[in-house]
Amino acid sequence: MSFDLLKLNPHIRENVRTLGFEVPTPIQRKAIPAVLEGRDVIGLAQTGTGKTAAFTIPLLHRLMSGPRRQLRVLIVGPTRELAEQTFNALNDLGAHTNLRCVTIYGGVGMRPQVEGLRHGAEIAVTCPGRLLDHIRQGTIHLQHVECLVLDEADRMFDMGFLPDIRKILQKLPAARQTLLFSATMPDAIRKLAHEILRDPITLQIAHSKPAESVSHALYPVPPHLKAPLLLAILDRTDRESVLVFTRTKHRAKRLAAQLTKAGHRTTSLQGNLSQHQRQNAMEGFRAGRYQILVATDLAARGLDVSTISHVINFDMPGSVDDYTHRIGRTGRAAKTGDAFTLITQEDEDLVRGIERVLGSRIERRQLETFDYTARPAPAAHSPAPRHPAQPRASAPPPAGARPAGRVRHFGQRKRRRR
Repeated sequence: MSFDLLKLNPHIRENVRTLGFEVPTPIQRKAIPAVLEGRDVIGLAQTGTGKTAAFTIPLLHRLMSGPRRQLRVLIVGPTRELAEQTFNALNDLGAHTNLRCVTIYGGVGMRPQVEGLRHGAEIAVTCPGRLLDHIRQGTIHLQHVECLVLDEADRMFDMGFLPDIRKILQKLPAARQTLLFSATMPDAIRKLAHEILRDPITLQIAHSKPAESVSHALYPVPPHLKAPLLLAILDRTDRESVLVFTRTKHRAKRLAAQLTKAGHRTTSLQGNLSQHQRQNAMEGFRAGRYQILVATDLAARGLDVSTISHVINFDMPGSVDDYTHRIGRTGRAAKTGDAFTLITQEDEDLVRGIERVLGSRIERRQLETFDYTARPAPAAHSPAPRHPAQPRASAPPPAGARPAGRVRHFGQRKRRRR
């Protein structure tokens, strides 16, 4: 099956072709026809399977007919980073369609968002908290919304957004199409889907297992030698871009500084940064100005960089699902990738859970040239916390920071080729 068989709007088809998409991924092959038919959809797919295009392509096709300059599609996701990724996908796939999209999330000023809504955006890509702010202030009108997309629903549940989602649902027209995409289906999400979807079709694409294009390796190490071992691994690994995950935002900042001091082009992505700083970090990483991005789980979803050759878990994630999402940042778009995890004795239970999902034992490696008996300087000693800390909110931008609420008219952009 090719995209040509889907009978998409000519503008959308040309954009798909320009971006190099020829054969739909499994989730796209199943979801796009169902969305085009107007069906409610539950899409269960692991990260990196092309899920974003699975709903953006048919929704853009739908918006090419019908009224313009009113909000018709509402996309709700858990993080700013995911909102930006979805916005960029819409921007590329919607080139020269004259459709408008606005991003709505916290940490930036509301004025650009309000202006985007007033100028007739047909699509809003939002995070729950800021969307509710606009609803309360009467700056967004949802009476014409034809389709609601709940993206990364399990992540929103993990972050405590389920009450906010229920408040948003109360403001939407009852007669609408609803699409729910998630990597997993916990009971709370299953119950919500049963309540809000009408005769949904469920599409499940290997949602609980990491992509087969990724190879896995474990590096057992005492906690106080993690940073020296990471530096040794980086020095001995042939790599493109590297994404390093830490458990806390303070560790991400500190480790990025250590890697920079060691001569690596490194930046960090964590909850204490303003939105402008986050965008600079991600754009610099995508453009290759930084070869290493040290991040918290903010980057576990919503970061799509095709050049990531390695994901390194400096700290073990909080769950098997989190491991799957982290690892999904590499081995994307038919490429292969490597996943390295530094583990301590305390991580063995989670390692066994990951191995059960993979269906095989993960290789344990020891770096031959690394001295595991060495005692690092006291400043390098940083015991790992026993319990994961999940960032829930970001600090407001510092005074003078450039607002980042972006609005774009798809007909006024220069086409980017990938």
